[in-house]
Amino acid sequence: MKRFLSILAAACLLASCQLISSVLHDGDVVARAGKEKLYQREVEAVIPGGVSAEDSTRLAAQYIQSWIQERLFVQVAGKELSKSERDVSRELEDYRRSLLKFRYEQAYVNQRLDTAITQAQYQSYYDAHQDRFTLETALVKARLMNISPESPNFSVIRKKMSSSKEEDLVEADSLAYTSAMRYTDFGNAWIPAPTLSREFGMDEAAFLSALKDGFIEREDPQGGVNIAYVYERMKAGQTAPLDYCRPRIKDIILSARKKALLSTLESDLMKQAKDRGEYEIY
Repeated sequence: MKRFLSILAAACLLASCQLISSVLHDGDVVARAGKEKLYQREVEAVIPGGVSAEDSTRLAAQYIQSWIQERLFVQVAGKELSKSERDVSRELEDYRRSLLKFRYEQAYVNQRLDTAITQAQYQSYYDAHQDRFTLETALVKARLMNISPESPNFSVIRKKMSSSKEEDLVEADSLAYTSAMRYTDFGNAWIPAPTLSREFGMDEAAFLSALKDGFIEREDPQGGVNIAYVYERMKAGQTAPLDYCRPRIKDIILSARKKALLSTLESDLMKQAKDRGEYEIY
């Protein structure tokens, strides 16, 4: 009877393990490397939602190829390397410590970082470091429209988008909303000339040379017309305006603040630990 119960218990345990295995590895096997198997559900988990069937297939193939290569490398390394070479415990411990340090630093900075930057602080940094903001490419302020040449509002919008009057610009925007495939003034911000020239399939130099009274007009492959009106320009080699430099200045100032916080953290940590007698140097 005891033997029977032992056999029954073992059978139940085996069945339970098989059930757990089937749940954990639900789906078809799509690849194998040695004794390791890759399952369909694991591949599906790394494919972003909303991609086309073609992109999904390509991404899946790339992942499977990468998975196989990684497993094969690990397997051959396990055979060819010595016992000491296979021992990565020290590296893993170093990585664990580094990761914990990094995560604590991030939490410390996130809790204390002042992200507010005043206009005076932007201006002060800009004035003191203008040599860092020399333009490598031309900048433009422009309005861009894509419209059918058959549109009854074509000429009206084209004329008004070059106006300096606010009411004309508002009307151009309003008419373009219903008449044009696209209309933007880029938020009245400075943009690199190549950003606009690419809309016309041209390089920067050709684009700027093609401007006539601020306008450039080209047909697109779909039968529409791309029209841009450039109302302000800055040449490469000039000092970029403050508004254009603002995102870069923000990154620089916040980076300096983060560095200062981490420096304070390090010195405070060492001082407090020394006061508490938590470390000694022999």
